Amino acid sequence: MLKRIEIEQALRRLVPRIPPHEFGAVIDHAFDSRGLRGATPETAAWLSLVAYVRHTLTAYDDLLAQGYDHDSARYFVADEMSAVLTQWGARRTLGAEE
Repeated sequence: MLKRIEIEQALRRLVPRIPPHEFGAVIDHAFDSRGLRGATPETAAWLSLVAYVRHTLTAYDDLLAQGYDHDSARYFVADEMSAVLTQWGARRTLGAEE
């Protein structure tokens, strides 16, 4: 079972400059996600972070609504996502599947 403090610590290591309100939203998602319960704290933090940035800070959902498939929509928002992660001090880059 994941502990909130472990996810918080992992997220701080992954993106040390994430704004506080974004930090809380990512942590809540990671902690509440049933699919991440068996994940390591770092994996839970990273996957929640990537999902948050994709759905909240890009046009990903709009692209899906326009009929783009998931892979195409992810392709079109990848640079924008990378820019946000870099701004927040990410020590990891997006993988092809993210």
